[in-house]
Amino acid sequence: MDKPLGYWLMHLHNLLEEQFARTLADLGLSRRRWQALNLLSRGDSTREELATALAHFSSDGGPDPLEALITQGWAASTGGEAVALTEAGRAAHVEAGRHVETSRATVLGGLTREQYAETIRVLTVMAGNVEADLARSHRQAPAGARTALPDGAG
Repeated sequence: MDKPLGYWLMHLHNLLEEQFARTLADLGLSRRRWQALNLLSRGDSTREELATALAHFSSDGGPDPLEALITQGWAASTGGEAVALTEAGRAAHVEAGRHVETSRATVLGGLTREQYAETIRVLTVMAGNVEADLARSHRQAPAGARTALPDGAG
């Protein structure tokens, strides 16, 4: 191991972002639009529910993913705050899903299900360790020592 964990996490993240962009480019989808489309494929959601579910994905700098889906005719308001996929949106989800599954198969090539499950387990433990440490540090720091991180810096 000549490179540390942080290097490999960022390197893989950047590669996945590029692969995802290429995978869905011909469908006019960004990663965030795919996530919104995928979430809506599970059933109607409110704008607030979608915003909460998408919060952990970085912004691609484009328009709001839900608004983009509405503009494309793939999603529509069902009254009140609820939004649902249109017929065209359901068809787009199926097509995009095929592309995403092919991409995932490439990423996971050469790994057994057990290896993938263990990788997820290890990353989950590491994330939990850091979250617990940050929570402890936050509680222990003097009030004047706390500084807010810029939006998206966490």
